[in-house]
Amino acid sequence: MKKTLKYLLILIVTQSYGQELNLPVFTQYLADNDFVVSPTFAGIGNNFRVRLNGLSQWVGIKNAPQNQALYADIRIASRSGAGISAYNDRNGNTQQKGIKFSFAHHLILDYTSEQYLSLGITYNINMFRIAIEDFNTTYENPIIDPFVTDDRSTVNHNFDIGALYRIKDFWLSANANNILSKDIDLFSAIEPTSLLNLQFYSGYTIKSLSNSEFEPSVFVQVFTSDGRSSTDLNFKYKKYNRDNDFYWIGASYRFLNDQVMQPLNIGPMAGFKKSFFYVAYAYQVTLNDLTGYNSGTHAVTIGFDLLQSLSDCPCTKGKNNGMGNRLYQ
Repeated sequence: MKKTLKYLLILIVTQSYGQELNLPVFTQYLADNDFVVSPTFAGIGNNFRVRLNGLSQWVGIKNAPQNQALYADIRIASRSGAGISAYNDRNGNTQQKGIKFSFAHHLILDYTSEQYLSLGITYNINMFRIAIEDFNTTYENPIIDPFVTDDRSTVNHNFDIGALYRIKDFWLSANANNILSKDIDLFSAIEPTSLLNLQFYSGYTIKSLSNSEFEPSVFVQVFTSDGRSSTDLNFKYKKYNRDNDFYWIGASYRFLNDQVMQPLNIGPMAGFKKSFFYVAYAYQVTLNDLTGYNSGTHAVTIGFDLLQSLSDCPCTKGKNNGMGNRLYQ
């Protein structure tokens, strides 16, 4: 029991310590929202796409991480796209809020074989804060440290860059987040100066004659500061109707790359799109010592696809244009 509680404490502290390294990426990107992963997806598709995500991690554990985010992207002219994302992330007594501005440009490598290259960049403003007003005394610590005063917060400016390659129904994106190093902040002399993390996302859409699609994909995250990395193996089934609406079901399997046969998270997900409205739900159960203390991680996505218009360039057209005017993802 003591060993389990010790593990739980270490994991929560580590999660809080690494909060500024990267916002949590679970399965939000699978909810027809690739823009979560990379700015290169901005403007691909035929709509002004808006997604609202709410994520509650480790439900049942007090002060477990909570995250709310807004993602929106739109095509500019025929070959470019722009996007914005805003987020609020809380982990115990640490809070992070921020906003990102993204731009992407899409190029045609070859018309005949349908090869396209997209390049994207994002400017980030991250605001990290320790909520000292929420500190509580305990039996072991009856008073709050008098040296902990004022508003302990810092602002970090950074950039993400990415590239996306597509050929027919296959895609591969590579993204580098927080490419600039930062100055050591006021909170800890041992804080890493490198916030860089790498993300790779690839998949393939298999279309059937019955307006159905099968979509296997893989998502890899690598944290360069300490070498940690993880992989998601995903699978989605999507079914369309005559009105271009659809529903989908899927599953995701996440593991640490040094523990391939030991799943970290696994869970189902589902969603549907009706006219301009979109909704999806994902559940992940944590398969480690935390299992007995929480009911898993829940993520809800609500979206709107507005201002529908076809693109003049195949490099920004939705990948399902043969089946109707739909988004790329």
